[in-house]
Amino acid sequence: MTTRGTAVAPDLMARFAEAVAAFPARTAVIAPDGELTFAELDARVSRTAGSLAARGAGPGSLVGVRLPRGAGLVVALLAVWRAGAAYLPLDPAQPDARLQTLIDDAAPRFVVTPGMDTTGMDTTGMDTTGMDTTGGAGPGDTAYVIYTSGSTGRPKGVQVSRGAVAHLVDSLEEAGFYGEGHRVVAWNAAVSFDASVQQWARVCRGDTLVLIENSMRGEPELLARHLSRSGVTDLDVTPSHWSVIGEPITSAYRGTPLRLFVGGEAIPEPMWRDLSAAAARGVLEPINVYGPTECAVDSTGTWIGAGSPHIGAPLPRVRAYVLDDALRPVPQDEEGELYIAGPGLADGYLRGPALTARRFVADVVAGDGSRMYATGDRARRRADGTLEYAGRADRQVKIRGHRVEPGEIETVLARHPAVARAVVVPHDGQAGPVLVAYHTAADGNPATGAELRDHVAGHLPAAMVPAFYVAMDTLPLNQSGKVDHAALPVPDLAPGLSAADALSSPAERVVAEAWAAVLGVEPASGSDDFFALGGHSLTALYVIAHLKRRIGVVLPTRTVYRLPRLGDLARHIEGLSATHMEEIACQPRS
Repeated sequence: MTTRGTAVAPDLMARFAEAVAAFPARTAVIAPDGELTFAELDARVSRTAGSLAARGAGPGSLVGVRLPRGAGLVVALLAVWRAGAAYLPLDPAQPDARLQTLIDDAAPRFVVTPGMDTTGMDTTGMDTTGMDTTGGAGPGDTAYVIYTSGSTGRPKGVQVSRGAVAHLVDSLEEAGFYGEGHRVVAWNAAVSFDASVQQWARVCRGDTLVLIENSMRGEPELLARHLSRSGVTDLDVTPSHWSVIGEPITSAYRGTPLRLFVGGEAIPEPMWRDLSAAAARGVLEPINVYGPTECAVDSTGTWIGAGSPHIGAPLPRVRAYVLDDALRPVPQDEEGELYIAGPGLADGYLRGPALTARRFVADVVAGDGSRMYATGDRARRRADGTLEYAGRADRQVKIRGHRVEPGEIETVLARHPAVARAVVVPHDGQAGPVLVAYHTAADGNPATGAELRDHVAGHLPAAMVPAFYVAMDTLPLNQSGKVDHAALPVPDLAPGLSAADALSSPAERVVAEAWAAVLGVEPASGSDDFFALGGHSLTALYVIAHLKRRIGVVLPTRTVYRLPRLGDLARHIEGLSATHMEEIACQPRS
């Protein structure tokens, strides 16, 4: 497909129709449940769109989509757009209570589930062959509503228009970040994460979409082989994810440059240097992309090369300002808040006019009656015009690429009957930010960390579940009567040697070393549980990588899930490497 660059980007469903007409036999989707050509995908989308329209889907309506990662998910998302409606992603991997909260707040017309067969939904009486590719929707109609963590204690739905999504694809093409010709694109992000839009929507421009199963995302070697076998040319990752999958993937792609989009978090300087070196060797074509959910995924971008980390320059037709508290541009190299303007801006927050008015303000720089979005990110403009990220201006934190508002976690914790008050604070851990929950008891008997962890995990996504829980008699207050975060005790997140030395076998000590390095907490016995100590899907990857480096044992990540107790995992490893475990365990720690 040719690149665009028009003032108003064409609707993506119109572009999808062009791709179907041009490449009907090209593979459009490679999924765990099968493959579809563009002609096959178009036929299924047409049938499903007709059925959705018969149920009332159309411009101005919202349709929930709660489907596993398969070809049916791609069909459903495209069908919602063809019917002219907007989709609400409901990731089955999230807790039921969380999904119900989103449904209650968004009030979709209905929800597409596996029971609604997207291979051929009932379209009796519907003439789907002549359906307008846009379902009568225009660029101002909503394309999707994606929820992000809310500082008020409730998630907030970001409402993004079809025109903004079309602009996203168009601007990345014009900037040269999408390669010429046919590309094979991995869909790596969760459908509830806004980065997914930039990935799955690539099918609308004629690219082949390769869906990555959730389980495969946690198996670096398996993922590398799958990407290589599928001929993937473009991969989108967070820095946290790349830190554990990068080595096997770059090895698998040696000699064939992989275009790597990195976003969702600030890139650490050592990783920036490694990516720059890989680019110089012709192994990777790395790009750093930046943008909040409220600005249709990506607002700035840059090729990663020599120098220090930065987020590049605005994409075509995007305006980026660094302003002070009075909304005046700050001098070069001085910090200010980053504001984004242009056609990628979201319409605002679903049924949240007050919050929308606070964050989407008049563009006083352009002075043309348009809006700009206050990102809450601190930045500075360098001499070469590029932007450098300088942290947050509020309490928001990024956990494994996901935007987390501690206030929302505090609200959930406060619902536990044993909690009188709670505050959540991020601390620097070995593998990135670690959430610590401080709580006081409602009746004098504080809840255990395990009880609170289970409570939070039942209501919030995994990235929002604190790793540590500290019971306190009272929370320290400042002179304003607010919780004094600086006075909260800092938990010991640094690994030590004493507990590991007390473990009963060399294998247990090696596993304990890996857990301590990754979790920042020292296990005390073979009965300790990885997840009870704050482990999660990404830290399980770090443990696997640590054990591979330390003792040369390659384990699938699911082994950590199957054997979460330290002693059980140690005995499993002993069976794999008993001949040299004693020798390895006696070596100094790496």
